[in-house]
Amino acid sequence: MRRVPDTAARIRIASDGKSIDTSDAEFVINPYEEYALEQAVQLKEKHGGEVTVVTLGPEKTPQVIMKALALGADKAVHLKSDKNPEDPSSIARALANELKGLEFDVLLFGKKGVDDDNQQVGQMVAELLGIPCVTQIVKLEVSDGSITVETTFPAAFTAEKDLTIPRYASLRELVAARKKPIVVKDVQLSMLSIEIVSIQNPPPRPPGKIVGKGVDAVPTLVKLLHEEAKVI
Repeated sequence: MRRVPDTAARIRIASDGKSIDTSDAEFVINPYEEYALEQAVQLKEKHGGEVTVVTLGPEKTPQVIMKALALGADKAVHLKSDKNPEDPSSIARALANELKGLEFDVLLFGKKGVDDDNQQVGQMVAELLGIPCVTQIVKLEVSDGSITVETTFPAAFTAEKDLTIPRYASLRELVAARKKPIVVKDVQLSMLSIEIVSIQNPPPRPPGKIVGKGVDAVPTLVKLLHEEAKVI
């Protein structure tokens, strides 16, 4: 599970020119991981077992872990880093090193983080663990030790938004989540394979153009859309 800034947050570039200022940002569960978590909880409800959330992030990460526990996860592992990591390779290695010590049948990831849009971690973790990986799934059924996408356990999957509908946590579930275990482990990230040199805001949009009013403006508008904007 990835901790990301709320997609409604206003993004500001930090003073170093190569990172995002998150000092007053609200952080949430990555939306694609919400689909993955809901699918995991549904599998548990139907087949038994338990759901463990593993997440890599800074000291404040338990704020979103508690939400995952309230939504049905049974326990969590927090791999604590000094910052929110950005390099997919180092994230994948840290997760894979932790997962090697756990017994599991199904690994569920979101297809990507909505902050960096990399869409790589799930596949990398599966490769490091030597297990199959099926990406961007929209349906998952488990029966007799196999999965309808024709792979065997253990296997990894990355969730698309159509996979399921995330549930809401009630106040009672949020309170109960405080009693569920969270294992915190300090983690050292491996050498980064990506360096962010700079971040810039996109250029401002050009001003709009008024071509007239009422039905008389339609021919001119259609012509501009066809010849200038080239959208029709």
